[in-house]
Amino acid sequence: MSTSWFVVPAHQHHALIKAAYLHRGYTAQESDDAARFCDMASTHGIRTHNGIKALHLDEHFGSKAGGCVPGAVIEALPSRFGGSAIWNANRKLGQSTAFAAMDEAIRLADHYGIGQVSVDNAFHYLWGGGYVMEAARRGYIAYTNCTAALAEVVPFGGRFPTLGTNPHSWGFPTTDALGYPIVIDWATSTVAMGRVQQLKREGKPLPPDAAVDAAGQPTTDPNQVAALVPFGAHKGFGLSLINELVAALIGGSLPTLRSRPIPDGEKRTCCFYFQVIHPDALSSGLFAQHRTQQQNLKAVLADVFGHGNENCTLPGQPEARAAAATAKAGGLLFSAAEIAEFNTIAQECGQPEWDLHSFATA
Repeated sequence: MSTSWFVVPAHQHHALIKAAYLHRGYTAQESDDAARFCDMASTHGIRTHNGIKALHLDEHFGSKAGGCVPGAVIEALPSRFGGSAIWNANRKLGQSTAFAAMDEAIRLADHYGIGQVSVDNAFHYLWGGGYVMEAARRGYIAYTNCTAALAEVVPFGGRFPTLGTNPHSWGFPTTDALGYPIVIDWATSTVAMGRVQQLKREGKPLPPDAAVDAAGQPTTDPNQVAALVPFGAHKGFGLSLINELVAALIGGSLPTLRSRPIPDGEKRTCCFYFQVIHPDALSSGLFAQHRTQQQNLKAVLADVFGHGNENCTLPGQPEARAAAATAKAGGLLFSAAEIAEFNTIAQECGQPEWDLHSFATA
């Protein structure tokens, strides 16, 4: 059965999300950053990390639980390396921290060719793909990973969840070649917990072999999910472990303590890592047929997706299609179940509820 989408004006969505964050004590800039991020996620069809998920995360692990501190100030820590910045986020809103960190990594890459920012004492930034997508649109190669707010993934061959969903996100400057940036972005679990929440909201099952119940048995019922499993068996597990190792080197907490009560002297916060590469820093200039770097990039993509592969879907293409659908509809697309969730948010922060029948459909 197909879903009916309701077209919500972007400014109306932005205003509600901003009001919700202001109501929870965030500054005007933080609230605007949060709404900007949610606008971006919904524009690109990221239903697992939209405003509903963002505020759900804040309620359970953020400002209402002490995991995030409205108005916190980022502290730049000493670094002996010119191209590296090290920050203590002091549990500042993750979206604000991530936007600022990516801008700083770009600034460093403009000067050094490569820039990186490591962030300790962070609160989850949600959809990493959005940050690298923006950087790629600006002409850079960008990467980020983070540790998740909660350990809810069982290691390959294990029994107890000791890993987060631990996403990796890459963005490549392919707009000239394709019309949009390639964005390779995924959680290292078979599905993200946001997908479980989405499917629960919509009354739909999970795919097979994505989650286990409290007894450790596979389940497709989103209401019975106790833990997730890595995608690709040992391969997804290895990618998830990378995030934990990077975070451990930054200063991260033990995975099973994040967002939970902790012993004295321990910590329970996430870590972020950002890296930006200026394309000129990679170029040998020795391109065949006297091609430029961008022409060579386009030629390589044409070769990979030629030879009968023309109908393959590229990473970032679904997001580009969703953005095109958003533009065509003239607003952000939400289901009736999502509208109901937004009205719960409106009730919380004293804003007018949305009238489902006032919206066009697409």
